[in-house]
Amino acid sequence: MNISSATRVLALLGDPVAHSLSPEIQNAACVETGVDGVYVAVRCAKDDLEGFMRGLARAGGGGNVTLPHKEKAAAVVDLPSEAVRRTGACNTFWGDENGRVVGENTDVEGFRRALRIFVGGAPAGMRVLLLGAGGAARATLMALLEEDVDEVVLLNRTTERARAVARRIGGQKARVANMSIEVKGQSFDLVVNATRLGMRPGDPSPFELGLLSRVGGAIDLVYGKDPTPLLRSAAEFGVRAVDGGEMLVQQAAVAFERWWGMPAPLEAMREELRRRKGG
Repeated sequence: MNISSATRVLALLGDPVAHSLSPEIQNAACVETGVDGVYVAVRCAKDDLEGFMRGLARAGGGGNVTLPHKEKAAAVVDLPSEAVRRTGACNTFWGDENGRVVGENTDVEGFRRALRIFVGGAPAGMRVLLLGAGGAARATLMALLEEDVDEVVLLNRTTERARAVARRIGGQKARVANMSIEVKGQSFDLVVNATRLGMRPGDPSPFELGLLSRVGGAIDLVYGKDPTPLLRSAAEFGVRAVDGGEMLVQQAAVAFERWWGMPAPLEAMREELRRRKGG
């Protein structure tokens, strides 16, 4: 990869960012397609987020925003997409011809694509247990509702935060459980972890799948070289499950398409992810 003064700079902004494989995936896509761009990870404090976003946008670049800044990023953008307006979260941005910050939430389309691959088609009619109420959970909820699932039950450590997400996005198809005991013995077609649990060594599972009478499948948006606690729990109970690797690639592909105006090289991006995960 050759870098010059003409190279377009894209950055991942968040804290932490050291664990992320987004730079490797996006740089592999740049090399595969031959675009003149470079993607770097920048550990960014909340108070510095707007300065980074506006500076990159004015320079003709852009990037992604990750934990814990997706909601703050939505307030920074000048031209938010419908997904950003509905979820109140932004994970992708770039500058327009006037230097204004354009915001998108590619987590919505990324999860939708990954979900369809996991279930082998449309998930219409499913009953889903969604863990979390942050930016990733908001995007996941929006995607699930657009895919016409039957019901989404939100479970979060802070119940009122989950209620706010349900009111903002969920309509009549989303409801909130106050605690895990409320869903004990129930049946779900899908369990989705959209919390941070599993990112750090020693994290507990975000949910004990053994509490449920039936689980059709599980998706953990956390990814890494080793199985997450939720994936280990799924294996224990014979539940088919995947980590967030495919969603990472799919949302990255949507972001690449927005930045560069061309199809993303999905297979090259998947191959880089497999290589970095040791698979």
